[in-house]
Amino acid sequence: MAVSGGPAKPPGRRVRLSAPPPTIPDPPPVRPEPTGSAAGPRTTGRTIVIFKTETPKTEIRSTLNRLAGINELVTSADAGGNAAALAALDDAKAVHFERLGIAILDKQDALPGLMAAAAGAGGPIMTVEPEYIAHLCSQGGLSRDYLKGFRDAAARLYDEAGNGDAAPAASAAPAGPLAFADTAQFTWGLQATGASVSRFTGRGAKVAILDTGVDLQHRDFLGRLNNNSSFVENVETVQDIHGHGTHCVGTACGSARPATGVRRYGVAPDAQIYVAKVFNDAPRPEALTADVIAALEWAVENGCHVASLSLGVAIDQEIEQYREPIRRALLAGTLVIAAAGNNANRPGLPGFDSRYPATNGFVEAPANASDAMAVAAVDAQLRLAAFSSRSSRVTGAGGIVNVAAPGVNVFSSVPTALGTHAALDGTSMATPHVAGIAALWHRATGLTGAALWAKVVQSVRPLDIASADVGSGLVQAP
Repeated sequence: MAVSGGPAKPPGRRVRLSAPPPTIPDPPPVRPEPTGSAAGPRTTGRTIVIFKTETPKTEIRSTLNRLAGINELVTSADAGGNAAALAALDDAKAVHFERLGIAILDKQDALPGLMAAAAGAGGPIMTVEPEYIAHLCSQGGLSRDYLKGFRDAAARLYDEAGNGDAAPAASAAPAGPLAFADTAQFTWGLQATGASVSRFTGRGAKVAILDTGVDLQHRDFLGRLNNNSSFVENVETVQDIHGHGTHCVGTACGSARPATGVRRYGVAPDAQIYVAKVFNDAPRPEALTADVIAALEWAVENGCHVASLSLGVAIDQEIEQYREPIRRALLAGTLVIAAAGNNANRPGLPGFDSRYPATNGFVEAPANASDAMAVAAVDAQLRLAAFSSRSSRVTGAGGIVNVAAPGVNVFSSVPTALGTHAALDGTSMATPHVAGIAALWHRATGLTGAALWAKVVQSVRPLDIASADVGSGLVQAP
């Protein structure tokens, strides 16, 4: 669900629970927010300053003092970590994340002077931007507020849950070479990507999931959640109350034999899990750029080979506050994989909602950053999902879709309080599939960074769908 000023996601997407759904009031139809980037993404009132590579700390301090009146600058190293640095922002008025070269200022009145300095030649500032707020790239969550928009799906699920096994994919066709379905052993996504038959498990690969956190008490992850950090103000734990993050962690790195006894749903079951909580615990979670960048730097410093970002800012252009940190992360060996977005509504495709305007959408930030791997969503018949965003660079702006992955009726973990497991739709669900596949390729080849990017993209299964929609094709395991 969108929390930005950009396009909202049409309600009514399928949410499938592993237990009978709660009684849900029948609300009136919810009209979407204004579509397109013209409405503008939401901002925080803070300022992001991106410095040129290898600018000395002393020059950064003097520049911020001279142009913005900043007398005290806290660095992630000085504060003893990125989370601590963010906590010090109110007192210090500025925080510098040294590894990625980004400073966050708790003020916006210095923006004109900083922008003028960025426009000049020879200075240390690369660019200056307002701090944006990101939203989740799933078609709804599992809290009561989200479920109100999914009455029809919940009613259907009540019947499907009665057999105690996986519900068939809503878009499933009769069995054939291009049709997949969950089995007692594997989700359809693991089968479609070849992860179910791969001899690699991701052992030795480090995968960071930047999201709403994870259920620390979930039986399927016991003993594997030791590398966690919350980057959200006044939130000390990564405990997930929303469900989105737990679902993404499960898809990327869920166990080969889940303790709960369900089918396998994790692509890289032996990968090391690094959980970064970047979304707050609001009913419609929000993630500030500062929190996302702090978490990304944390992932880089911990040697993570892959970072999965199922989040988006509804803006149809590259923004430097994501583009440059992602570029620097890739150079450091961390491949950033991001959800293309759910702002499309495609006639003739599964999931099209005739109540809302037809649109191809656009690739959102940070997925539209040139060094992020942007992921589209397909269903179990390998058809493009109606909500999956199209490459916007074909119209001269934004970014391109690089690959596709399973993103419809994806079964994975959710917090125990929300049902233990559920099937969700969205490019959010496709993205951790790719993160897990990248972890398998790292284990198989030892590749990192740009070389790992190339291996993932070159090893796809071609699809009979325009490359503007699915990039090079469906990701495949080694």
